[in-house]
Amino acid sequence: MEKITLQVNGTLKTVEVDPETPLLYVLRDNLELKGPKFGCGKGQCGTCTVLIGGEASRSCQIPIGRLSGANIVTLEGLGTSAKPSPVQEAFIIEQAAQCGYCINGMVVTATAFLKQNKNPTDEQIKAALAENLCRCGTHSRIVSAVKRAAKMMA
Repeated sequence: MEKITLQVNGTLKTVEVDPETPLLYVLRDNLELKGPKFGCGKGQCGTCTVLIGGEASRSCQIPIGRLSGANIVTLEGLGTSAKPSPVQEAFIIEQAAQCGYCINGMVVTATAFLKQNKNPTDEQIKAALAENLCRCGTHSRIVSAVKRAAKMMA
């Protein structure tokens, strides 16, 4: 067991865990954040996506021991229900969630993507989100939500 300190959603947090524990488990079990979800456990579905240093990263694949001092942002750190981020607000307006399981990864990935591409095409949005799996079929609403968020952020 090791004490590891990181910045999560703007607050310094210290946890005492095995340094090989995946970040996802620390976020969910130790810090009680429920935005990142467990999906496949192999980094292939995107439900566990968080921002690490501003980059979308699969939290199920990253041992906490490699993240001491890292700046991590989860879905909860993007906005609140009273004041959602532009991406969260756009997903709400476009009703882009059906079952909601993939939405954490979609919103977090879209947030990182829109920081790099302020005026994306549909094809660029689809490519950016291609590795985030959605089985419900809300893909067209998700693309519309990302386009709306881009306009809101302009």
